[in-house]
Amino acid sequence: MTTKKIIACLDIKDGSVVKGINFVDINEVGNPVEFAKRYEQEGADELVLLDITATNENRGTVLELVAEVANEISIPFTVGGGIHSVDEAQAVIVAGADKVSVGSAAIKSPELITQLSNKLGKDRVVLAIDCKLDNNEWLVYTQGGKKATELRALDWAMEGERLGAGSILLTSMNNDGAKNGFATDITKAIADAVNIPVVASGGAGTQEHFLELFQQTSAESGLAASVFHYKEINIGKLKEYLRENEINI
Repeated sequence: MTTKKIIACLDIKDGSVVKGINFVDINEVGNPVEFAKRYEQEGADELVLLDITATNENRGTVLELVAEVANEISIPFTVGGGIHSVDEAQAVIVAGADKVSVGSAAIKSPELITQLSNKLGKDRVVLAIDCKLDNNEWLVYTQGGKKATELRALDWAMEGERLGAGSILLTSMNNDGAKNGFATDITKAIADAVNIPVVASGGAGTQEHFLELFQQTSAESGLAASVFHYKEINIGKLKEYLRENEINI
């Protein structure tokens, strides 16, 4: 049985942790280094740091912050946002990140996934897919969820695996920040279609939502932000709850 993981996400803007609902109404919630340390102490298996405005502002990821976080924690963490090239990705890894996440840049230049996989190793490459349900189709969005594409999320996930992605970070924009549960339908479809780990993001509001995710899909990890930020769910207690419900966590 696959061991499941709990991942805490830190959306970063101007050096601070922020959180929104459905990718809008962004509010500042605190210091990323302090959050990272707290989540490691609570028992998070991994962290994800996403510089949510780097792509729209056409600038690179904040390397100093990456180095600072790497200095303070020992659990693996992924960094995404503003990574457009192998050189930029390597700089993030050198700064201390374990993996890099690419989204908009990979859609613009799909060969980037292969280049990163060849240079860094497949396990370090995460394909981030932001998707939204439009007319009964889960379509991929770019530019931090601002721009629609004609790509179907399922097709892009399979293509990403073929190109060399080592895992998929799947975010449902419909569910993001709403705390009504994960989008288990598209998560299940993608997790069943690919042979690489899928991280489900968007919608966690209760411990039960994580249980439903792991019972109803083969996603490897459940990721959340605001419920952890605001201490609505403690990661250690969440993992105890999942173990009590026979999830191998």
